[in-house]
Amino acid sequence: MAATLADRMVVTGVRSQSRAIDSTWTLYAVLTASACIVVGLIWDISWHRTVGRDTFWTYPHVLEQFAATLSGLSCGWLVLRTTFAGDDAARGSTVRFWGFRGPLGAWVCIWGTILMIASAPFDDWWHNAYGLDVKIVSPPHMVLALGMVAIEVGALLMVLAARRQADDPSERRDALSYALAGGILITMIATLIMQDAAAANEMHEAHFYQVTAAVFPLFLVAFARASRGRWPATSVAAVYMGIVLVMMWTLQLFPATPKLAPIYNPVTHMVPPFFPLLLVIPAAALDLELRRRGTAAHSGGDSDVERQRGGNDWLLALLLGVTFVAVMVAVHWFWSEFMLTSWARNFIFAADQWDYNSRLGGWRYEYWRLDGPNDAFALAPFARGLGIATLLAVASARIGLWWGNGLQRVTR
Repeated sequence: MAATLADRMVVTGVRSQSRAIDSTWTLYAVLTASACIVVGLIWDISWHRTVGRDTFWTYPHVLEQFAATLSGLSCGWLVLRTTFAGDDAARGSTVRFWGFRGPLGAWVCIWGTILMIASAPFDDWWHNAYGLDVKIVSPPHMVLALGMVAIEVGALLMVLAARRQADDPSERRDALSYALAGGILITMIATLIMQDAAAANEMHEAHFYQVTAAVFPLFLVAFARASRGRWPATSVAAVYMGIVLVMMWTLQLFPATPKLAPIYNPVTHMVPPFFPLLLVIPAAALDLELRRRGTAAHSGGDSDVERQRGGNDWLLALLLGVTFVAVMVAVHWFWSEFMLTSWARNFIFAADQWDYNSRLGGWRYEYWRLDGPNDAFALAPFARGLGIATLLAVASARIGLWWGNGLQRVTR
């Protein structure tokens, strides 16, 4: 009897392990597609800033559509295999939709693929109708952005589900996959808001801190709450910085010239993205606060009761929001002063590199949208703006805690 039971346990373990191995390549394919999407997006923006949109079939566009196809085909194969070739256990650990079975993350990726592919002819028609190089914010671009974010969220969900279904999870491998998935999503979000929160010229005014406070705590706190690692938010922010730095240093190596008038700044190489925000420092502060309060996933159980023992989430959100804004101001206030000096105008920091249609002037070395006259710093309006930023950060952190609780329960 004991031998029979042991044999059954071994067979069950082998079957479970084989299912995990079979789906591993799909997870890696989706992570690869997710990385290609964010690389293609940064490359595409650089192309617009350097060359202009001369045709739809640019290299960045091709890379983005390849990534969408890779994600859709790999997840589609996983859904079909699970539906028609999986056993009851395999189908029971998935989500049913229209009679088909597949992981939740795979479904999100499939819908993201549909959105990205559908945006291509829409975008081409839009540019033909309204101009070759219109603003970034347009209906086809928003459809494309939704598809991109969906694929990256799907990759994160697949990582979480694979980690919880594994019979013999590797903490190092899980932490790396989780950091990559979260870091790629953070990079995507940072790229989408770069018009309001990227240039050093914006870091002495409240609007910069309001935008970053409304966006980043949500993702950093959610990833930290759902992770079992010791420095989850910090590792995610480090991946974001690494991706942007590699793209920034790589793009500068390639010669390029503008092809669309008017040309006010005759650039000679690809215009790189701005130096990444120093998110790793406020992210580390958030990790420390969560560890001190004992509310991160690695510090205890997964149930709501156990989390409440570490403190009330509303109070925690208040502490996290205040911490994020305070550290962001302390870091970027002085960092921006360095980035506006001649010491930052080199290959390493890539400062003072502007679009081909920018009229160059003294504004490049000045702060923008300051609240006082003649670029003088006005304390009262700035303090009022920071108060708004803090409220936004608290709300963002609270939503992040709620989302992180949901991510902890992802098992399919």
